[in-house]
Amino acid sequence: FLFQLVWLGLNVFLFWWYYLAYDIPPKFFYTRILLGRALALARAPAACLNFNCMLILLPVCRNLLSFLRGSSACCSTLPLLCLTLIISFLSLLAIHTIAHLFNVEWSVQARVEEKGTLAAVLSSLGDNPNESYINFFRKTIGNPVGGLYVAFTYLAGLTGVIITLALILIITSSTKTIRRSYFEVFWYTHHLFVIFFIGLVIHGAGRIVRGQTAASLAEHNPEICYKNFTHWGKKGACPIPQFSGNPPMTWKWVVGPMFLYLCERLVRFWRSQQKVVITKVVIHPFKTIELQMMKKGFKMEVGQYIFVKCPAVSKLEWHPFTLTSAPEEDYFSIHIRIVGDWTEGLFNACGCDKQEFQEAWKLPKIAVDGPFGTASEDVFSYETVMLVGAGIGVTPFASVLKSVWYKYCHDATNLKLKKIYFYWLCRDTHAFEWFADLLQSLEAQMQERNNADFLSYNIYLTGWDESQATHFVMHHEEEKDVITGLKQKTLYGRPNWENEFKTIAGKHPGSRIGVFLCGPEGLADTLNKQSISNSEADPRGVHFIFNKENF
Repeated sequence: FLFQLVWLGLNVFLFWWYYLAYDIPPKFFYTRILLGRALALARAPAACLNFNCMLILLPVCRNLLSFLRGSSACCSTLPLLCLTLIISFLSLLAIHTIAHLFNVEWSVQARVEEKGTLAAVLSSLGDNPNESYINFFRKTIGNPVGGLYVAFTYLAGLTGVIITLALILIITSSTKTIRRSYFEVFWYTHHLFVIFFIGLVIHGAGRIVRGQTAASLAEHNPEICYKNFTHWGKKGACPIPQFSGNPPMTWKWVVGPMFLYLCERLVRFWRSQQKVVITKVVIHPFKTIELQMMKKGFKMEVGQYIFVKCPAVSKLEWHPFTLTSAPEEDYFSIHIRIVGDWTEGLFNACGCDKQEFQEAWKLPKIAVDGPFGTASEDVFSYETVMLVGAGIGVTPFASVLKSVWYKYCHDATNLKLKKIYFYWLCRDTHAFEWFADLLQSLEAQMQERNNADFLSYNIYLTGWDESQATHFVMHHEEEKDVITGLKQKTLYGRPNWENEFKTIAGKHPGSRIGVFLCGPEGLADTLNKQSISNSEADPRGVHFIFNKENF
C-alpha cells in the first residue's frame, strides 16, 4: 500500500507542477493563445508518462530485483504496482493524445484563419526573414487533411502514432487469455517495447512545443504587448517576439533504467550460454514430466524460478518454470505439464513419446536463465507459516517442503521454522499424482522421527463428478486416502478460511505468521482480507503477513 501511495503522490505532484509550468509563465503566453488549455493538459500527463516509463523497465530487471529484494512485502506488491502502472499508462496516454489532437487541430486551423486576429498573426510569424515561428505547422492546409499531414509526416506525430499502437498491442496481449492460450503472441508482441522506447526518446526531438525566448521576454512583455499586436516591429512599439522549441526531456528520465536493462540483458545472455546437462527425465502420470538438470555454479533458494529455452523447439522462446528441487540437492529440477505447443514439443524432443529408453546424448540442449527470487524465499523467516497452493501453484512449495525436511534432518536446532500448515486446492484428481509421492515421503519420515505435528496438511478436491463421489464414499473407511495414498484424507469442497485463520491464531498467540500463496487473484484477495482481519492491533498480538506470487 505504501508503494502505491508514494507512486500516486508523485504522479499527482508531477501533473500539478507541469500543468502550472505551462499554464502560468509568460514564456508560453502566446502558445496558450494558439492552443488554450490543451497545451498544459498535454504537457502535464507527458511528464507523468515519462516518470512511469522510467518505472516500467525496473520490474523486468529480474536480477536487480532478486539482488535488492529485502522484504516479502516488496515482492508481493510488485504485481499490483505493475497493474497500476498499466492502468495509469492508458489513462495518461488518453489525456495526452486527446489534448494533442486539439493542439494539432487549432494549430492547423490558425494557419488558414482570416487575417487580422492575434492567432493569425502569431501563426504567420516565421514566414518572413529574421522571424522565428511559434506555430510548428507551416503549410496552409485546412483540417482534416492538415491534421493527417501532421500525424504522418512530422516526427512527433509519426512517433506518437507508432508508440501508441505499440503500447496498445503490448497491453492487450498481456491479458490472461492471451498469455495462457497464445503464449507466442504474448512473447513476440512484448518485444515491441524496443520500438516503443526508441519512439519515446525521439518523440520530442521535433520541438513542436515552442515558447518565447528569455531574450525576447526581456524586451517584449506578452501580457502588455498582445493588445497592440498589429503594431509589432514598428518604431516605438513592441518588437516582434522570438520563439524557440523545448528541448527533448524524455531521454533524461529513461536513460538510467535503459542502461540497467541493457546490463540485465547482457548478464542474462552470458548466463544462458553456460552449459546445462539434463541428468534425468521422469515421466509422471497425466503428461507431466520432470527435468533434473545440472549447471556449473548454479545456486538456488527455495521457491525460485528459472527461464528455460529449448532451441530444438524454438530458438527464441523462453518459458518460466518454478524450481521443484531443494537447494540441498545436487541437481535442480522443474516439473512441466504438457498443455501447449511448446511443452508438447519439449515432451517429444525428450523422447517421452517413445516407449524405448532414451540415451542421454540424444536429449535436447537446454538453456537456463536464472534463478530469480520470489516471496517464498522468506518462508524460513517465520516460526509458523501457512502455505497455500491452488492447482499447479503447488510447485513452489515442493522446493520449500524438501528444503525444510533437509534442514530439519541435519540441523533442526537452528531451524527457526517450527510449524507448517499446508493447503492444496485442486479441481481434479489428475493434478495430485506427482506431488503425492513427495507428501507420502514427508509423512513417513515425520512419523519415524515422532514429529508428525511439524507438518499439517490439508488437500481439497474442489471438483468431482457423481461416479467419483460414489467411489470416494465406498473407500472412505480405508486406512489410506483413495486419491493420494496418504493417511491424511482428502477433503471435498473449499476451506472455510475464516475458521482456519482463527484456529491457527488461537494456537500461536503473539506470533508473526507468514501466509504464502501461489494461486489465482480471487483466492489472493480472500487470504489477504483474512490476514488483515485476523491480525491484532496490539504489536504483541498475532499478525498474519500475506505474501503472493504469480504463476
